[in-house]
Amino acid sequence: MSGSAFAGKTLLITGGTGSFGNTVLKHFVGGDIDEIRIFSRDEKKQDDMRHRLQERCPELAGKVRFHVGDVRDDRSVRDAMRGVDYVFHAAALKQVPSCEFFPMEAVRTNVVGTDNVLHAAIDEGVERVVCLSTDKAAYPINAMGKSKALMESIIYANARNGAGRTTICCTRYGNVMCSRGSVIPLFIEQIREGRPVTVTDPSMTRFLMNLDEAVDLVQFAFEHADPGDLFIQKAPASTIGDLAEAVQELFGRTGTKVIGTRHGEKLYETLMTREERLRAEDMGGYFRVRADSRDLNYDKFFVEGEVRTQADEPYTSHNTRRLDVAGAVEKIKTAEYVRLALEGREREAAQ
Repeated sequence: MSGSAFAGKTLLITGGTGSFGNTVLKHFVGGDIDEIRIFSRDEKKQDDMRHRLQERCPELAGKVRFHVGDVRDDRSVRDAMRGVDYVFHAAALKQVPSCEFFPMEAVRTNVVGTDNVLHAAIDEGVERVVCLSTDKAAYPINAMGKSKALMESIIYANARNGAGRTTICCTRYGNVMCSRGSVIPLFIEQIREGRPVTVTDPSMTRFLMNLDEAVDLVQFAFEHADPGDLFIQKAPASTIGDLAEAVQELFGRTGTKVIGTRHGEKLYETLMTREERLRAEDMGGYFRVRADSRDLNYDKFFVEGEVRTQADEPYTSHNTRRLDVAGAVEKIKTAEYVRLALEGREREAAQ
C-alpha cells in the first residue's frame, strides 16, 4: 500500500478478529500505514491473532494494537477511537438462526453498537468510516436482516444530518466464502468425516465472493465515497445444490442430504432493491447508490413531481450471472481457505 491514502494513518477495525479483519491485516500491515487497531470482545481470538502475527511477520507486529471492548459499550468504543483516522466497522451478529432466537442481541450489537461507533467517530473527528452491511438488509425477512437494515438507516441519518469532517458510507455484500460460520467449511468438514453434505434447499441461490473481494469493496468505498453512499460489488451466484456439488468435486463425494431451510432463510438474496437501483450509478465492477438527500418538506415533491419511484427489478442472486458447477468450482478455488484445505489433503495423500 506504499504511497496510499493510508500512509502514516491509524485504522480501527471493529470486530477485527473476524475473517474480514484478518484479511484486512494481510492486505494492509505490510504497507505504509502507521497503526492498525483491532477492536473486539474476544481476548482469546486477539491472543491467537497476535501470536500468528508475531510468528509470521515479527517485524510488523508493532504496527498492530489490540483493544478488548464491545461496540455495545460506548465508553470502550470511545477509548479505542482516540487518535484514529479511519474506521472499518465490521462488528456484527450475523448468524441468521441465532439472531432469530435472540433478536434483541442483534439489535444491541448491530444497531446500538453502530450508533456508538458512529458518534464516537464523529466526536473524535475521524476522517472516514466504512460500515459493512449485508444483502439480508435488503427486503429483510429475518431479525438479522432487519437489524442490519436499521443499522443502514442509522448510517444514512448520521451522514445526512451532518457528521462534521467525518465521511460515513456503507458497503453491502453477499455471502463471503469461507468466512466464519459460512457453509463451505462445513461442507469440507462433513466430507472429511465421511458424512453427506447437508443442503437446506438445492434451488436456493446465494451470491459468492471471496474475502479479498470483500476487502476490495471496502477499499473502493473508502476511495470513492461521498457522505451516505452505499457501495455494492457485482457478484456471481450459485444454487446451494451446485455449490455442494462443486465442493464434492474438489474434496470427494459423500452424497447430499436435504435438510430444509433454517429459521429466517430466503430462497434468494437481494443486494440492491428496486428503489435503490433507480438512483444507482454503475461504476464498472461496483454500483454506487447515492444517499436520498430529500428533506422532510414533501410538499415540493408533490408540486415538482417524481414520476418514477422504482426500477424494473432488484439486483438479486436469482437474476445476476449464474455459475454452473464448473464455474462454482473455479470460484471457490479463489478462496484461501479452500486452497489451503486442498494443499492439506494433497499432503495427506502423498504420505
